[in-house]
Amino acid sequence: MIKLYDGGVYLRNGTDLIPEAEARDLPVSKEDAKKGTMAYNILAAHNTSGDMGNLRLKFDAMASHDITFVGIVQTAKASGMTEFPIPYVLTNCHNSLCAVGGTINEDDHMFGLSAAKKYGGIYVPPHIAVIHQYMREMHAGCGKMILGSDSHTRYGALGTMAIGEGGGELVKQLLRDTYDVKYPGVVAIYLTGKPQPYVGPQDIALAIIGAVFKNGYVKNRVMEFVGPGVASMDADYRNGVDVMTTETTCLTSIWRTDEATRDYLAAHGRPGDYKELNPADVAYYDGCVYVDLSTVKPMIALPFHPSNAYEIDTLNANLTDILAEVEKEAAKVSGGRAPYTLLDKVKDGKLHVQQGVIAGCAGGGYTNLVEAANALRGRSCGNGEFSLAVYPSSQPVFIDLTRKGYVAELMEAGAIVRTAFCGPCFGAGDTPCNNGLSIRHATRNFPNREGSKPGNAQMAAVALMDARSIAATAANGGVLTSAEELDCWGDVPAYHFDRTVYDRRVYQGFGKAGAGELVYGPNIKDWPDMSALTDNILLKVCSRIMDPVTTTDELIPSGETSSFRSNPLGLAEFTLSRRDPEYVGRSKAVDKLEKARVAGQDVLAVDPKLAAVFSAICLIPGQADVDPAATEIGSMIYAVKPGDGSAREQAASCQRVIGGLANITREYATKRYRSNVMNWGMLPFQMEGEPNFDVGDYIYVPNIRAALDGDLSHIPAYVIKGGRAEQIDLYIADMTADEREIVKAGCLINYNRDRKH
Repeated sequence: MIKLYDGGVYLRNGTDLIPEAEARDLPVSKEDAKKGTMAYNILAAHNTSGDMGNLRLKFDAMASHDITFVGIVQTAKASGMTEFPIPYVLTNCHNSLCAVGGTINEDDHMFGLSAAKKYGGIYVPPHIAVIHQYMREMHAGCGKMILGSDSHTRYGALGTMAIGEGGGELVKQLLRDTYDVKYPGVVAIYLTGKPQPYVGPQDIALAIIGAVFKNGYVKNRVMEFVGPGVASMDADYRNGVDVMTTETTCLTSIWRTDEATRDYLAAHGRPGDYKELNPADVAYYDGCVYVDLSTVKPMIALPFHPSNAYEIDTLNANLTDILAEVEKEAAKVSGGRAPYTLLDKVKDGKLHVQQGVIAGCAGGGYTNLVEAANALRGRSCGNGEFSLAVYPSSQPVFIDLTRKGYVAELMEAGAIVRTAFCGPCFGAGDTPCNNGLSIRHATRNFPNREGSKPGNAQMAAVALMDARSIAATAANGGVLTSAEELDCWGDVPAYHFDRTVYDRRVYQGFGKAGAGELVYGPNIKDWPDMSALTDNILLKVCSRIMDPVTTTDELIPSGETSSFRSNPLGLAEFTLSRRDPEYVGRSKAVDKLEKARVAGQDVLAVDPKLAAVFSAICLIPGQADVDPAATEIGSMIYAVKPGDGSAREQAASCQRVIGGLANITREYATKRYRSNVMNWGMLPFQMEGEPNFDVGDYIYVPNIRAALDGDLSHIPAYVIKGGRAEQIDLYIADMTADEREIVKAGCLINYNRDRKH
């Protein structure tokens, strides 16, 4: 049973939940009880503003992988960075295979190693560990805060508040600036009971995600895991639940700690990083998710989102109806470019899947793989279309599984065992066959995230499941099977962590800056110049997306495109390529006009059609003397709710480098995407109601710099079409003083350069 409370709650003595409306005679005030959460105390310890309402946070450590660290280092270098001021871990777990584009992936790795030497960083070579497993093993600790440029930066189960953000926020930390955010709401995730032996961490996570994602219950809030049920899970299990909190759109997470946390940290050679974390005797929460762990059943999240969650038993009992609905959604996703079917995979009343994968920071943990090996011992995956791939999350995990014989048992059953790699999570590994269905213990199952390309008439899909049910399905030759049907669970010997491979292969350079210069491959390019914001701006609508949610995967596809992430203009060619293939051409045409304006050319001569646009603008009261030469021209995307999913800053920077100047939305799906938009100098406009403009129309916004200096709640703008100007009302949600200045400067790089002079 999962229950969402309607209002705030008090937690007394760590066990008693009291709805706020029923609270009587508590020994502390509500304001003091708010200070009783674990989140409050960790945030207070890292806040430098002196104002808990407006946090300015400094982190204990940071982490990036090889999709993001080149751009971050390049941005920080351009902004004047001389060394990494805190431990900064550069892992190589996304572009590990070096399979696309010749040398460019390994060139990025060599750049990362040279950056660690030059600036004093920590470099984890390819195949050694996925980013989050390394941070769990080597850096997470009770009471710490860690910032990462990957959205699944979550170490709350180890007492660490970790946040995944775009690269701009990491750049600020590298420049000794702060992460600025309003004090977030804190929601109790109250756990009671104990998971059934056949229920794994992904089952718990999917049940919670299914309950809270669509209603936004924990959006941009802290999920604080409390209650007696926490003690029913060991730390490895908790990590598996915690990493999936990203899919709820929460800001971060934190768990109460106990002997299991202490044992985990001690086993990894860091007993000093343990301390007990618990809420105060009375703590106030802005909401509560009540989870009876004993009632959670094996789950499946069908395409195309982790929140599309069902009990496997429910799905199997209603295959035709449920799969028919997913097929309808698939038709929307493909846009008629590639058919995708599921009902044809139902044979004799059972769903047959083509592939299973257990991988990464969510699935590749020690306990999950031991349980999978136990389920497959003496069994076979079969020699039909079904295949199973397994990726241990780190070399130490792989080594212990090998020493104990589990790797051999997985391989004997027919599983392919590979090294630590995040590819199955973002579309660069194990792409299924066309029209195939893959079941994965991974983090996401967004459209085409498994690597298919509807634009090339290819489409496949992923359903998320726990390793236990994936192993049960594998043992049944690919017939969808709940782990409840097997009786082999819970026989998991203690994990032995051996750090020898880290000692021999990981470059530990923190505090040792100055050892060499950056090594550039031919694909690694500097950021192009970006203009400062002018007083008046003209936006051309270059895409209009009316889907309820637009993911960062749709804004800039994952998968093989990641190999081009060190080349801003090269990567930008893929912007919206799976959602609106004509967008790039439209935006680049607008960018050509802006470049001509900056070069001093007459834009009305470059594009004579603009004469009619400016004629209409001159009829707007107060705008008779508008000067085209002083009016910045940029492209604009309208999307209802963009930014769900990855923290990747390229979802915004790719818009910017080919002319993007603004978004207009109803709301932003995540704080991190909105932050990326602002850090790249774009205006994060919002509006109520339906847009009255289409692709190709222009929107004129006068006096925008003045608006950024004042009230953002009412910003007059004008849709220009048919020779007329029609007023619309835009607004921008709260921006910090620094964010306003960054947008006015044109991007974070410009802002930092301006500060130096």
